Amino acid sequence: MAVRNTSRATGDTKTRILDAAETLFVEFGYEAMSLRQITSRAEVNLAAVNYHFGSKEALIHAMLSRRLDRLNEARLQLLDRFDALLGERLTCEHVLGAMFIPALRLSRDPLVGGRAFLRLLGRAYTDPSSFIRDFLNAHYASVAERFFAAFQRALPHLPREELGWRLHFAIGALSGVLAGADTDRLISEFSQGKSMNDLQLIARLASLMVSALKAPLPDSAQLAMFAAVLGDAGDGVEAMACSTAAAATATTSAPALKAEGSTPPAPSGDASTTSSAAPPGSAAREAERPGGGVASGSTLHRAASGAM
Repeated sequence: MAVRNTSRATGDTKTRILDAAETLFVEFGYEAMSLRQITSRAEVNLAAVNYHFGSKEALIHAMLSRRLDRLNEARLQLLDRFDALLGERLTCEHVLGAMFIPALRLSRDPLVGGRAFLRLLGRAYTDPSSFIRDFLNAHYASVAERFFAAFQRALPHLPREELGWRLHFAIGALSGVLAGADTDRLISEFSQGKSMNDLQLIARLASLMVSALKAPLPDSAQLAMFAAVLGDAGDGVEAMACSTAAAATATTSAPALKAEGSTPPAPSGDASTTSSAAPPGSAAREAERPGGGVASGSTLHRAASGAM
């Protein structure tokens, strides 16, 4: 006689549905999961899903909220504590700590998913669905704005647009690792098979991101060097090198771009206040970015809500 899993036999229907949706979301992403898969995994019928949630969209909202709401509350509490203790002495390391520490603590708690919690965070940030992006942007905008403002205070030398892109790349890379199925193996290799406490893990992860965030802006000599690299690569990229060099001096084109609406809006506030203070060579950096402009609001919202 088959023995039913005790937790599944005694757990309430709503929790089983949420757990099933979370598992499928982590494994396959939003677009590839269906209500049929969810009901099969949860051992319920479609009527139960409709009764408790009404739709797949509402179910996914509830699934993400039950994890991310608690995480972001803890993050904001810790950031508030650092603010109260340090004030203007707040560092980049403290802001990253406010993001990392609550996530690691929750990943140690089996009641909120344990190690799978980190994979959920990675998937939430990297999932390509516009539905997931829109939810994170709308639901956690205030959290994203608070952390972005803290990073700006800790890194005042970086223009707003530059900081947005650096956060996007650094946190996106970390989230891609977390979303993978072999996260535990990677962490084990990262620690060389040795036990690693939270202090050691946070220090190693943060040191990589701090280096990326604090790196100096490229000067004219570096821009010229990369223009030469593009030229040496051949196969038509000489034109790209030329356009990059030309962009460095075409600062008068910025107002026209803004008027045509080609520059995406900043996550909060007015992006135009940053462009006027950008150092020489910023136009060249702008030309090198996909699509130009500043990092989009969705980038920063996902960084603050869907990454570790």
